[in-house]
Amino acid sequence: MKNFDYNIPTRVHFGKGQISKLRGEVKNFGHNVLLVYGGNSIKRNGIYDQVMEQLNDSDINVFELSGIAPNPRIDSARDGVKLCKECKIDVVLAVGGGSVIDCSKLIAAGAFYDGDPWDLVLKSSLIKEALPIISVLTLSATGSEMDGFAVISNMETNDKLGMGGEILKPRVSILDPEYTYTVPANQTAAGTADIMSHIIETYFHDVEGAYLQDRFAESLLKTCIEFGPIAVKEPENYDARANLMWASSHAINGMISYGTDVGWSVHPMEHELSAYYDITHGVGLAILTPRWMKHILSDKTVGKFVDYGVNVWGIDSSLDKFEIANMAIEKTYDFFASIGIPMNLREVGIDEENLEVMAEFASKRGAKYGYVSLSKEDVLEIYKMSL
Repeated sequence: MKNFDYNIPTRVHFGKGQISKLRGEVKNFGHNVLLVYGGNSIKRNGIYDQVMEQLNDSDINVFELSGIAPNPRIDSARDGVKLCKECKIDVVLAVGGGSVIDCSKLIAAGAFYDGDPWDLVLKSSLIKEALPIISVLTLSATGSEMDGFAVISNMETNDKLGMGGEILKPRVSILDPEYTYTVPANQTAAGTADIMSHIIETYFHDVEGAYLQDRFAESLLKTCIEFGPIAVKEPENYDARANLMWASSHAINGMISYGTDVGWSVHPMEHELSAYYDITHGVGLAILTPRWMKHILSDKTVGKFVDYGVNVWGIDSSLDKFEIANMAIEKTYDFFASIGIPMNLREVGIDEENLEVMAEFASKRGAKYGYVSLSKEDVLEIYKMSL
């Protein structure tokens, strides 16, 4: 196991009615609040009203930035930074899913930067300060409520890039599973795939001695496999929503990656898909993951696939190791398909046109540093397998 420094600083209020803690938490950081959210869904389902009730205080001034899109855009971050500087914002309050929280992280950092916020995406080391961030989560998927990472899209340049830093971890996150009841089935399925991809990207490593991290990862995957389909079919099943929400946070908050850090492979490949075609992130991950698994299966990696097949999918350990590995890959594909995710690129409007350029960028931007290094040619083959 590698050396690591443990730091998960986010204070979490988990469960029904925890929005009642919001007023006090906001006032811990100041008086001027930038409320960041997406479309009208939080107004239709009542979450907006509950948040505003908490902010209805003579000592709290609320400024709003709405319209944050899935695959959050640099344009929205620029608007948020401008508001922070003009209104002397003390705390950024993100109400939504990962896109809203990610955009809020760049806004929080951009408030202390004199240049274009896109500079901070291109070079995270420029981030020296950030406003405190509070999140109220409405979608279980990215885990952004407990990590320091964000992914921002620049549609003018077809770039979708990650940024991050310890200072960007939310100070407080309110996680009420009931706030995810109105998430549609297709988004619930995509969110489940997103959570599982975070775990898989971390789980597939070659670091020796990380036994506990691997068992944690396997339990998180089994949780998604158990409760993802239930949440899709029974959207107001509290236990299903609660377990997915908590799995989402632990998938990427460092618990399973401390001591096992390796580069990710599938995310860089998917980021190119969403940058060029603006598809749902979790859908792209689900399509690519089993094809990536098939591509990297070898004498060197088969042992990890055996652990995955036996411990996660319950495959008979007495079978041939490559049989176990291929069965595990097939079960991964079948699971994503069973919860309603389209499982090839053509179904989501992607053809051969941009595969080569996307493959080149995906390799350069991270895929070559993963569990198995992927060249442009490797990525191109995985894309073609996914058509």
